[in-house]
Amino acid sequence: MLAGGQSLIPAMALRLARPAHLVDINGVVGFDRLEPSESGVRIGPCVRHAALGAEAVPGPLGRLLSLARRHIAHAPIRARGTFCGSLANADAASEWCLVAVALGATVTLRSQGRVRQLAMAEFLLGAMTTALEPDELLVEAHLPALPAGTRVGFHEYARRAGDFAEVMALAAYELRDGLVSDPRIALGAVEGRARRLPAAEAALAGQRPHDAAFRRAAEAAAAEITPADDAEDGRLLARAAVARALSAAA
Repeated sequence: MLAGGQSLIPAMALRLARPAHLVDINGVVGFDRLEPSESGVRIGPCVRHAALGAEAVPGPLGRLLSLARRHIAHAPIRARGTFCGSLANADAASEWCLVAVALGATVTLRSQGRVRQLAMAEFLLGAMTTALEPDELLVEAHLPALPAGTRVGFHEYARRAGDFAEVMALAAYELRDGLVSDPRIALGAVEGRARRLPAAEAALAGQRPHDAAFRRAAEAAAAEITPADDAEDGRLLARAAVARALSAAA
């Protein structure tokens, strides 16, 4: 299936993918739907990266989408690539996979005989690997809304602007009586897939949002990951990225 083609076409050019058939789904009515609501936003399989941001989605969720979107490759790719295509590609350095995992998104998969919904934890199985069957199409992603007043932050490091990230971190939390409540801390690019970091979240919960608390959460994040490549470098990157995402949220 071809929507944006920003991953498939380069893979074909390098002879890494040789599909027998390609079906262009850009003309399918309704596949470009982008439906914000009080419960979140529903995203069709032909919605482009560039369409997702604060101008289209209200509240903290829209702000978070804008923060993540600016790190996606270059403007031509943001104008053509798709949100659902990024999830289906399941690159560990995908900004949208990180957002979807952090927010507890769900995806809808459709084949000729059935429709099923999966949480991202069930859908993403590993690096470039998902639960999508050969006869299925990812027809919708749903991102739940964030409560009003949620603080959001996103940090990404790449060697050059537009390159694949070496590390990316997302932070979101509420404040109740001046203390951090319901923190979400997620990390991408350093392991085989994006994931939330429960130990880092536990270290931050109930704390006042200041640098010392952010450093403790970042240390917990570095300790609980298993980097795919150089372990020490991966932990250093993770520690810095989480601290900076939390500071940005503050």
